[in-house]
Amino acid sequence: MKKWIVALASVAALALSAVAPTVSLAQAPAAEQKKDAAPAPAADAAKAPDAAAAPAAAAAPAPTPNKGDVAWMLTSTALVLCMSVPALALFYGGLVRTKNMLSVLMQVFVVFSLIVVLWSIYGYSLAFTEGSGFLSPFVGGLDRLFLAGTFTPATGDFSMAGTFDKATPLPELVYVAFQATFAAITCCLIFGATVERIKFSAVLIAITIWFTFSYLPVAHMVWFWEGPDAYTAAGAVADAATAKAGLLNQWGALDYAGGTVVHINSGVAGLVGAILLGKRIGLGKEPMQPHSITMTMIGASLLWFGWFGFNAGSALEANGMAGLAFMNTFLATACAVLSWSFTEWMVKGKPSMLGAASGAVAGLVAITPAAGNVGIPGAFVIGFAVGPICLWGVTGLKKMINQDDALDVFGVHAIGGITGALLTGVFCAPSLGGPGVTNWVTMKPTEYPGIMEQLIIQAKAVGIVFVWTAVVAFIAFKIADLIVGLRVTEEEEREGLDTTYHGESAYHY
Repeated sequence: MKKWIVALASVAALALSAVAPTVSLAQAPAAEQKKDAAPAPAADAAKAPDAAAAPAAAAAPAPTPNKGDVAWMLTSTALVLCMSVPALALFYGGLVRTKNMLSVLMQVFVVFSLIVVLWSIYGYSLAFTEGSGFLSPFVGGLDRLFLAGTFTPATGDFSMAGTFDKATPLPELVYVAFQATFAAITCCLIFGATVERIKFSAVLIAITIWFTFSYLPVAHMVWFWEGPDAYTAAGAVADAATAKAGLLNQWGALDYAGGTVVHINSGVAGLVGAILLGKRIGLGKEPMQPHSITMTMIGASLLWFGWFGFNAGSALEANGMAGLAFMNTFLATACAVLSWSFTEWMVKGKPSMLGAASGAVAGLVAITPAAGNVGIPGAFVIGFAVGPICLWGVTGLKKMINQDDALDVFGVHAIGGITGALLTGVFCAPSLGGPGVTNWVTMKPTEYPGIMEQLIIQAKAVGIVFVWTAVVAFIAFKIADLIVGLRVTEEEEREGLDTTYHGESAYHY
């Protein structure tokens, strides 16, 4: 064992030494701080009298992070952590049968931890650095392997990532941590579709493959760009900066906090996993009611709470745009709770607590791509629209598909994400109260291609992500099946995964 530990340490050290000198781009890079920078000595002026006659041009100091922005982003990161552990774990856990409660908590807890580690080793680098060659629009490079270059111990310097304003940097490690929580919760969402019948080992294998070949490329395609500081002039300079961005970013696709990257990506992958696993034993013949709606309601409430970090934190600054995203998240979710509940009341005769909780999640999902891209009118429409749409997704559409998406990951996350992504293209329009699209050279919200044009761009982005994640998920689950097998035995499934796979019980009576 000692021999293996020493070998792994040597490999890690070699990788760090290979990439440490390199400098890469985060989502929106800014100038790094240089503590050892100093103006030229005054003695040089005496050697050149003509130069001394002219006023010495003082070097402009490098921009420094705003402490309020840093504090807000650290808080937002913690809020997104709360969305997974414990919020998503409790929301999902309450929906399964008692005998499988701990297996769900274990999947969320361990998958979240696994992805944070993989993100720090190679995930961040592949998602948020500039790629090379023909792969550049699809995936980043390896400049930030093991987070090399983000901190220099010898000088105490931290690398900087930009925000959405020029000369407004953020310590890159803060941005790394924030985006790590997005990657981790996205991977956890998938397994709501496959609960109560998937092997724990298959979960870990499949998610490692899917994270590497679906989440990272999609995140790069949608969110990676050079940032506003690269847009110093119109024309060729601006075009060159745009050409380095991810593919969907170049197209002008709008996704404020993850409608495509998080929800469509995970929702479609979950459905693929459910199809490959097959239905739970006894589905439709035996009772499979949620064992604790109380726990699910607590989880939904914590999701709503943590989602403010998810959406408002995506402003990357503590400013008015964060306030807009915060209010849109607040409002759209409340609207979705009402629209789902009243629709269910009319259709089924009674409004349910499970329906209200599901409506809240649907509202949160739909407003995610729109949070900072629409105005208050857009939040009203998106919230009220997504409730009945997702209610149909978990009832009518689910019957049409005839697959066991156990906790309705596709019906809520994929359908809600598609709804939000498309409506973002509509309500971003200034004529409908939206902020429009910013011209990064002038920093003025003066560009908007038109509702139909933007809607087409959004639809293309949705289609690309839908197909991409479906193909990768199919391959990932198939590989896991070949290595360890996907599904537990019938005996293990009937007994419950808590005891058969984890040797524990959630409750002792």
